[in-house]
Amino acid sequence: MQKVYLAGPVTGLNYSERNHWREEAIAELVKYKITGVSPQRGKTKLASELNPDDSDLVRAICDERGIVVRDEYDVRTCDVMLANLLGAKNISIGTMVEYGWASAHRIPIVTIIEPAGNIHDHPFIRELTGFRVETLESGLSVVKSIFHI
Repeated sequence: MQKVYLAGPVTGLNYSERNHWREEAIAELVKYKITGVSPQRGKTKLASELNPDDSDLVRAICDERGIVVRDEYDVRTCDVMLANLLGAKNISIGTMVEYGWASAHRIPIVTIIEPAGNIHDHPFIRELTGFRVETLESGLSVVKSIFHI
């Protein structure tokens, strides 16, 4: 089954803001037998929210090392990266690193971003982006076209 990594900002966003679009993308992609891979899956909290009373499983999945190791694996093993940068409030360092990983592994990148004014609108992102669109719907259509759907 083909896999799409769903990249996008997390820091500074609430649960709904960081997950709603990913859930929508997963629901659409599964109709075409494409797996949407969310970096938020299985995470009950952010690394900054961890405390000593959390279980070892929660700490392993949600701590800084766990986040980086799993996200790099996910990007490296996906066929396409779909990055949603719409409405970003802060620069997402993690997402920018994911662009580098995807590029290093020759994984096509579909970027969803406003036509102008986004905090991530930078030459590196513009040049690493294979397909630039302005809506999630268009981004998902590009992904499907990459897979000949």
